[in-house]
Amino acid sequence: MPKNQNTFSSLTALRRRLANRAVHAGWRWMQQAGAVTAQTPGRLRFGAIGHGTRLAFPQGTVFGEPWIRLGEHCIIAEQVTLTAGMMPGLDLGTEPVLVLGNGVVLGRDTHVIADTRITIGDDTFCGPGVYITSTNHSYDDPHEPVGKQWPRSAPVEIGPGCWLGTGAVILPGARLGRNVVVAAGAVVRGEVPDHAVVAGAPARIVRRWQPETGWQPPLRTPAPVPIPDGVTPEQLRAVAQLAEAEQRPADAAAEPA
Repeated sequence: MPKNQNTFSSLTALRRRLANRAVHAGWRWMQQAGAVTAQTPGRLRFGAIGHGTRLAFPQGTVFGEPWIRLGEHCIIAEQVTLTAGMMPGLDLGTEPVLVLGNGVVLGRDTHVIADTRITIGDDTFCGPGVYITSTNHSYDDPHEPVGKQWPRSAPVEIGPGCWLGTGAVILPGARLGRNVVVAAGAVVRGEVPDHAVVAGAPARIVRRWQPETGWQPPLRTPAPVPIPDGVTPEQLRAVAQLAEAEQRPADAAAEPA
């Protein structure tokens, strides 16, 4: 290949690398600058936003903020929709419509649609793509398109400490107790008691904990071993590095000659 062509290819590759770095650096700057917190609310004026709570950039659809209250230390990922009311610009009265407790985590692309009150308890975690709504379409009139019929609404209450798996759907009127696990893709309506695991569409209880009997059916895997008191993050990293160092010779010995 001629020398000048090699030079041209090298310059083209260099420009692409520089452009790539600039784009990623710019995006990281936008993510930092566009995040919403109590100190940097941007255009959003929530009824309350607690200390340490952060809405990642870019945000999803957000309206009815005066009737949305966010607790402390909540993590709200990118493209999360939070709405109060059927449309922007409505006067919803004096009481909040959407309330998140402290330490709530909403995964990427989660939607929380509160036409009437939705409450999510402290330390409830949602995986990506969870859909929580207090309103559903009605189809009473067989001659009218479903989308044009007036919807039905019912309050939703999700207790503290719950885990909602990826793609879970929580329908109007649902009431989840404390520490409920909702399996990925489950569709939940009605009441779910404390310490239950639900799965399926419609969701049904597949496991439950009670003081007298423990978990029924019994758990198939042993409980995780808790980290002993007094162990520091530095010590945990040292143990992890030691395990990796011990694993490397074993991997090398397993490789074909």
